Amino acid sequence: MTATPVLLLASTSPSRRSILTSTGFAFGTQAPDVDERAEVEARRAAGTFVGPGEEAQLLGTAKARAVAATPQAAGRLVLGCDSVFELDGVAYGKPHEPHVAIERWRGMSGRTGVLHTGHHLIDVSSGREASRLVSTSVGFAEVSEEEIAAYVASGEPLECAGAFTVDGLAAAFVTRLEGDFHAVVGLSPAALRSMAAELGTPLAALWAAPSA
Repeated sequence: MTATPVLLLASTSPSRRSILTSTGFAFGTQAPDVDERAEVEARRAAGTFVGPGEEAQLLGTAKARAVAATPQAAGRLVLGCDSVFELDGVAYGKPHEPHVAIERWRGMSGRTGVLHTGHHLIDVSSGREASRLVSTSVGFAEVSEEEIAAYVASGEPLECAGAFTVDGLAAAFVTRLEGDFHAVVGLSPAALRSMAAELGTPLAALWAAPSA
């Protein structure tokens, strides 16, 4: 009988699952029940400034806490993440609609923005928590209208923070990256290691068993 992995990812994102799998982690997944817009608006209504980085960390924390409160999380480490793209001080999430993605790319072409990924790890057994915000500068090439139209038509950018993913078709449009590549994709293994250490869990305890 296979043991339940210690790590529980509060997400069903294919990109985040792929990162954890390719970097050797054993983990389960559970979708968080979080109203992202309501979380941000509630904080702003209380008079708290919520910039792009704060928004990413706020939502990553909310996702981890939502899953940590469920029975499936008992005795485990729960990891929540969220990504927000910042351009000229404005936060951009997933465009969802093609016309929105087209306008985003017209504004991003030839520019440099920052991709913020908030991470939050909860040790459900002890109640201890740790957070890490990883911010990476991303520079884009001048992208033609034809390239923008073709990229948006592929469907790839519609469900990606900032309307791009650096490990997919948009890699051809990224000219410079300063920071953590994996965090731009959606999750930083380095941040996970740091948080786990803060909570007293050695990295090796989260790795998948070697294949026979």
